[in-house]
Amino acid sequence: MRNNWLRAASLGAMFLMTAIVVTAAKADAPDPAVQQVQTFYDTLLDAMKHSKELGIKGRFDKLKPVIEQTFDLPDMIRVAVGPSWAGMPAAQQQALLAAFERMTVAQYANNFDGYSGEKFVVEPATQPRGQDRVVLSKLVTGSQTVAFYYVMRQTTGGTWKIFTILLNGTINQLAVQRSEYAATLTAGGGAALEKKLNALADKLMGG
Repeated sequence: MRNNWLRAASLGAMFLMTAIVVTAAKADAPDPAVQQVQTFYDTLLDAMKHSKELGIKGRFDKLKPVIEQTFDLPDMIRVAVGPSWAGMPAAQQQALLAAFERMTVAQYANNFDGYSGEKFVVEPATQPRGQDRVVLSKLVTGSQTVAFYYVMRQTTGGTWKIFTILLNGTINQLAVQRSEYAATLTAGGGAALEKKLNALADKLMGG
């Protein structure tokens, strides 16, 4: 009887310790939405540090895969275009997505073209925003600090991706783009916007 009791007590203690370890591991696990922003920043910072040797084309090629991985580009262009998106042929939608991605990558490759000790700081906890999550971060330079809040949305595959960025916590990048694209879409439809986005990418890339 005593041996059975000891065996049961030992098994119970082992189960309790396992539960504590699992719970602690879950508590310490980084937020996947935060991880995505950190992954983007790590690549962006590396591109900045090697800016001169990479050149604009090298920075573009380095940033393209990580932007595809961390940004929800298909949903971003759909929302930026607005209601007319649903009526566009699939081929036009794909062409717009390609142009939007090219322009987005070119912007980062052009804007972050050097390194002078800058650092990106990402808060480890997210803020809920409906079904989305907001990742708080900031770019710290020698003279100023700029806040970037990333609104993260979970895709159908379960991956958290950047849906839009709030500059200084207030200026919604996607809302600004939608406003900028409206006149072009009204005047010339999807083909006109595709041309505009590719022209902007060419300019950013120095073409």
